[in-house]
Amino acid sequence: MAAYQGARPRSMFLPRRRLEEPVLRPQAPALPRRRSRVAMRANRRPRAVGFVIGAIVVAFLLSFFSLVQTVRISASGYDMQQLNDQFVQLQSQRQQMLSDVDRLGRQSAITRQAIADGLTQLPPPVILPAR
Repeated sequence: MAAYQGARPRSMFLPRRRLEEPVLRPQAPALPRRRSRVAMRANRRPRAVGFVIGAIVVAFLLSFFSLVQTVRISASGYDMQQLNDQFVQLQSQRQQMLSDVDRLGRQSAITRQAIADGLTQLPPPVILPAR
């Protein structure tokens, strides 16, 4: 852009003042113009590359979403299987402890364990005659 000495910026709101008489030019007859797009006049054709890239991105996002859902479902299945295995193990430990309590709670087992620990059976009770 060239700046001339004495030039003033044009106002957008006020019309421009003319200092001298305008030179009238002869009007040429208006010919109908052919309407064409800028891309066609520049010898460029619209390409579908942008649409193809967009479609690839959308397909990738959909497949990634599907993959995430599949991994989440398989992880949930793995966690459920692990919890079931732990439940079975706890049930077997519970059953073993119940059988140990039943076995060790009988009188013969208690007597045997007391003798092993150094305790003896009590002698027969002493009965005192009444006075």
